Amino acid sequence: MSYYLPLSKRLILTLVTLMGVFQWGVRADAAESVVLKYRFLRETVSVEELTTFAETGELSTSLQAYLKMAGKEPAELRQVLTKEMAVDPILLHRVLNSLPGELLLDQTSQVIHTPTNRANRQSLRGALMSSALPNGKITLIETLQHYPTPEVHVEGNRLVEVVQKISRITERLPKL
Repeated sequence: MSYYLPLSKRLILTLVTLMGVFQWGVRADAAESVVLKYRFLRETVSVEELTTFAETGELSTSLQAYLKMAGKEPAELRQVLTKEMAVDPILLHRVLNSLPGELLLDQTSQVIHTPTNRANRQSLRGALMSSALPNGKITLIETLQHYPTPEVHVEGNRLVEVVQKISRITERLPKL
């Protein structure tokens, strides 16, 4: 009997272990607020506030005023936040750790990034994997909830474009 597990079993074991770590510890290091930017406008919104909006459609007074000033329809933002993209977490892990995946992360990190614009690729990779692991689906709201910095910056003008790009790529990947 071999003491070495095949690569696929080791990867699954690693992902299950990571899931356990994320289940126990993600909230301590997860984003608490989102700095939403449209052109020259900028508003800090709590992740909880965005989650409530995504789940119920209920807008806080400040988010409603901000979207009105930015000339954005709340329904469009809600659709972008809740769009589900089915993906095999193991395959996603492989893709995000490949050269094309890193290029995608770098492009996406121009729209969703850390406050300091450092470790964007790693932060986004971790947030996407945390979103995908429990149920094989990625949503933007879950990705923001799992972003590993207290604050995440989102360039709202390009948000729809990025979600569409990720959606097209995940549609091409084999499903669970």
